[in-house]
Amino acid sequence: MNPDWITPDWPAPARVKAVCTTRAGGFSKAPFDSLNLGDHVGDVAADVAKNRIFLADAIKAKPVFLSQVHGTKSIDLSGQTTRGVQADACLTQHKGIACTIMVADCLPVLFTNRAGDFVAAAHAGWRGLAGLTDLDSLSGQGAGGPGVLESIFQQIIATTPGWQAHPAPENIAKDLLVWLGPCIGAQQFEVGGEVRDAFVAQDANASSHFRARGQNKWLADLQGLARQRLAALGIRQINGNDGSLPWCTVSNPSRFFSHRRDSLALGGSGRMAACIWLD
Repeated sequence: MNPDWITPDWPAPARVKAVCTTRAGGFSKAPFDSLNLGDHVGDVAADVAKNRIFLADAIKAKPVFLSQVHGTKSIDLSGQTTRGVQADACLTQHKGIACTIMVADCLPVLFTNRAGDFVAAAHAGWRGLAGLTDLDSLSGQGAGGPGVLESIFQQIIATTPGWQAHPAPENIAKDLLVWLGPCIGAQQFEVGGEVRDAFVAQDANASSHFRARGQNKWLADLQGLARQRLAALGIRQINGNDGSLPWCTVSNPSRFFSHRRDSLALGGSGRMAACIWLD
């Protein structure tokens, strides 16, 4: 694999493999240079296809690309799952099938357990985190509900061998390992007050992950919000993105794609991929 790609540093068992790509490698031309894996961003389709083949050859597994809609739906992947299935999280127990999440500011979240019984991945933008999948829900009519992390956690509970013998979800949560990939950092992620209100309505402690920036404007810590929600599920082994500058997609243009940074200025932004699979 390309040495610039990020290999998670976490205590996963040897049979669990994972990687998060960067811009390095691939065939795309500017502004998608060079390993753009998104086929919906305006890049040359033939270049994206070659990039996806390049990724599959590098990881020696089959990446399954979802149609991500900033929702909360999670699905099981098998050898028959075709690319483009609409979902924002996925799980598999099959060897050689890579749960694959595309990102360019949103947070990729990877999961396994200490035994390596399964692997899972989630696409966690602020809307999916808060469980606000309806654009009208920001009008103050509701505070959202269970988000994408809660959704994949419920799927993990149902998948874990012997889960019937563990009536308390925290018994499974304690055994989980999570890795957070790069995302837009708290120094760059400006949101409106309605976004803050949506999170605080669910958990007052979420206010600690927002910093005031002008009238009804806030800087949000996306990875911090994800960590808080994972901790609320009883998950304690959370690795990877700690909110520091090297993890920020916006602040590292030579390494990471960023939709917020590039789309208006350059007319488009590529997509990276976080993959996890069983060897």
